[in-house]
Amino acid sequence: MTYINITSVKLFVKVQNIFGVCKVFACLIVIGGGAYEIAKGNTGSLGKGFEGSTTSPGGVALALYSGLWAYDGWNSVTVVTEEIINPGVNVPLSISIAVPLITALYVSMNVAYMAVLTPAEMVSVPAVAVAFGDRVLGRGSFLVPLGVAVATFGCALSVQFGVTRVCYTAARGGHMLEVFSYVNVKHLTPAPAVAFQAVLTSAFILTGNIRTLIDFASWFLWFFYGLAMVALLVLRRTRASSPRPYRVPTPVPCAVLAVALFLSVLPLVHDPSLKYLAALGFIALGVALYTVFVYHRKTPAALLRKFTFITQMLFQSVPPAEHED
Repeated sequence: MTYINITSVKLFVKVQNIFGVCKVFACLIVIGGGAYEIAKGNTGSLGKGFEGSTTSPGGVALALYSGLWAYDGWNSVTVVTEEIINPGVNVPLSISIAVPLITALYVSMNVAYMAVLTPAEMVSVPAVAVAFGDRVLGRGSFLVPLGVAVATFGCALSVQFGVTRVCYTAARGGHMLEVFSYVNVKHLTPAPAVAFQAVLTSAFILTGNIRTLIDFASWFLWFFYGLAMVALLVLRRTRASSPRPYRVPTPVPCAVLAVALFLSVLPLVHDPSLKYLAALGFIALGVALYTVFVYHRKTPAALLRKFTFITQMLFQSVPPAEHED
């Protein structure tokens, strides 16, 4: 993934389109298998999906982490606005088409699972989709884990593309090391930012299991979604006349802020585990680093020059043409 995102944006688009089509095809296979089972009359488990569920607000918040994680790719398009043609039209259009479409696919897949597996079976197996494929598809069951792998790779590829643009933009604004705002002289991609994200990803993969990482990352995401909504509402009042490529109705950020508060506060009360304390520690560390190195500009200049030189040589990167001091 790092190689693709360093090499070419066009290559990324081609690979992403291929994997996106394969992902939808895998979803349709599962939905088709579920529809066949429902047509045969296997509907006994459809009304038992919420049996034994807890209704405590904290439990609901923790459950939503895994559910909302599946839909979190919507934010990738919002952070690559600079590279989108006519973002005022294409960003709202892509979200308004993709989110309902993905919601319909995912909900239909869950109905298919519940038509074949009981709630107890879904809880006991390590991968629901694989268990579904083994029971319904027979010799074609290999298509399900293959589809999961394809979907995971495509999602991770697009997330890396978006996250590295956040790092690139932050560096251009002076909130990250300047070298992360540099681009490769041949491919015009933010190669240092992509490589930095790959290193961070590798470190997180080595430190925990997927469920812990999802809870950890989801808490981070919704905490900063809430802060982003606060910033949007403040800027909407203080800079009402500033040009905006696109605009959403004010009730939308208010609703997202309410959800972010729900998902950020209640898990800390319901399950004050080490992963949330670690997340708070990361935020505190970020505030400390920002105060020293960005706000007060207390930077080790000689060390940064050497790091910048090595990074430029390693990734053949230079400041972009529109770089601002």
